[in-house]
Amino acid sequence: MASQNPEVNFHDYLPIMANKLGGDGLIDELCNGFNLLMDSDKGVITFDSLKRNSASLGLQDLADEDLRSMLRQGDFDGDGALNQLEFCVLMFRLSPELMEGSKLWLQEVLQQEIQDSV
Repeated sequence: MASQNPEVNFHDYLPIMANKLGGDGLIDELCNGFNLLMDSDKGVITFDSLKRNSASLGLQDLADEDLRSMLRQGDFDGDGALNQLEFCVLMFRLSPELMEGSKLWLQEVLQQEIQDSV
């Protein structure tokens, strides 16, 4: 099945959600997203569950290879599926603005630690 949309138009809503919901609220929403996409019998997101449930998140135009690529990017333990932690980490990695914000925050914390130890 060929991708009907070779360049998927992705808008990064995670920073907006993070600002509006705070850290705990964002994690809660990511967990809700995981629950929407997971195979309820297996407790993980599989290719089949992602394909079946992705339309509810507006991803119905993604080709099978796009879905498999998403699974491969987040599958740290190599089991071919995403558990809840892998899904949350993947969502953060796919958000350039949140990743940049995390880098800046880490730099500030490290600088403060250095100043405090001197």
